[in-house]
Amino acid sequence: MTTHVLILCTHNSARSVLAEGMLNHWAAKLGKDVRAYSAGSAPSGRLNPFALEALTRAGIDVDGYRSKSWDEFVGDGAPEMRIVITVCDSAAAETCPYWPGSPVKVHWGYVDPSNAPGGDEGKRAAFELTRQAIGYRMLQLLALPLDRLDNAELQKALTNISES
Repeated sequence: MTTHVLILCTHNSARSVLAEGMLNHWAAKLGKDVRAYSAGSAPSGRLNPFALEALTRAGIDVDGYRSKSWDEFVGDGAPEMRIVITVCDSAAAETCPYWPGSPVKVHWGYVDPSNAPGGDEGKRAAFELTRQAIGYRMLQLLALPLDRLDNAELQKALTNISES
């Protein structure tokens, strides 16, 4: 059974998109039955070009990626999430919708690379470092025996990853 993971950030333009791309990339490479999605509480309607560039440089096809609302994941026909991860502090502090299936929720915060100094090169470097940091945690998530952990065990394991 596929493990569905929703990654949230307020604008769904940078960090959550990096996380969606990295988790889907590593899951496919490792043959794991995991599917990532990303969304935001107040989607910007556009993806940060530095996020797309970082994913593309890592060999990830970003065709079809878009900034979307978390409302797309609460209605009929939406996949039932097992895990919901917030990646920015403002999204972690917001009141989230009710997620069917009562998924495990965890916060894995990352500094916003969009605010990096140094012009385009500074931002490019910050996005690459953020992509790598996110990818490391996603590999740790994929190393978990997701089909054998109950929600309490999964919560503990994901919290431990957040502290790594």
